[in-house]
Amino acid sequence: MEESSEKPRRRPRYAGRNPRNFQDKYKEHQPEKYPDDIRRIVEGGKTPAGMHRPIMVDEVMHVLALSPGETVVDCTLGYGGHASAMLKAIQPGGYFLGVDADPIELPKTEARLRSLVAPAVSIQLRRMNFAGVSNFLATEAPEGVDAVLVDLGCSSMQLDDPTRGFSFKFEGPLDMRMNPNRGVAASELLTSLSPEELEAMLVENSDEPHANRIATAILRTHRKVKIESTLTLANVVRQQMRGLGEEELDRTVRRVFQSLRIVVNEEFQSLDAFLAQIPYLLKKGGRIAMISFHSGEDRRVKGAFKAGFESGHFSSISKEIIRPTLKEQQSNPRSKSAKLRFAIRSATGL
Repeated sequence: MEESSEKPRRRPRYAGRNPRNFQDKYKEHQPEKYPDDIRRIVEGGKTPAGMHRPIMVDEVMHVLALSPGETVVDCTLGYGGHASAMLKAIQPGGYFLGVDADPIELPKTEARLRSLVAPAVSIQLRRMNFAGVSNFLATEAPEGVDAVLVDLGCSSMQLDDPTRGFSFKFEGPLDMRMNPNRGVAASELLTSLSPEELEAMLVENSDEPHANRIATAILRTHRKVKIESTLTLANVVRQQMRGLGEEELDRTVRRVFQSLRIVVNEEFQSLDAFLAQIPYLLKKGGRIAMISFHSGEDRRVKGAFKAGFESGHFSSISKEIIRPTLKEQQSNPRSKSAKLRFAIRSATGL
């Protein structure tokens, strides 16, 4: 048998510490192989591509107050940063459950979590939207769980990957679906909306003060030449609002993308459905921690916790929002808008 004369392909030269193209950042996509490079990126206040830095881990662990042997569920696994801390805290003897709707990231997260513990330790994960978590727990934890975590933020892996269409900083398809195999992409959503509907979305989902002007400009452009890319949409907004300062212009574009993402993924409907289930998921004395990132989410969480407290379902709820420390905000700028609230299930019956 003749040996191949072809030389093995060499890995592309790493273009500086931080290559511009997401696909070229192979060191950041394999953090376990390049710990020194990853450390430098993190120390520079940035999130490595393909990773997600969990927010307020210490604060979350404090309010959940986990103990060995408990049963817990992380309803929004993402990269698994919070999950890793929860998994360690309930050993030995704990049972960890986790769900996430993203079919691309979930297998990677499962591999990371299973590498942390002995194979015999119970970990059960499922790909699904957290709104349906009660169906999962009906079979895996019918008596309820001791603690629940929900992080409503979009993960850095999704934001930074141009092919997912979440970010206005990179060229990519205007998609924004958490599960690319389900639902309607943002570009198709625009086709179905009237200016009044888009304006209402921008107000409800992101408190956009220039909603009327922006909605009109987006749909006027979309009907001439379909907006199919992230940068095209961002440029339409920038052109319409070019009288704003650069920082406010960025915030405006960010609000538009946020608003579309919420509708594409039916985030408020999922959140409302989940909030109604909380008392029935928790054991007596069980704890729930929820991290939100904008006023629409926080209003819903605050209202549900308050209603649960007044009805006797919860014995205690957070009186004030818990925010990241200044140190964390400086280290991880994406944490700045995070708001943590908690509730504790009453020890008495419903």
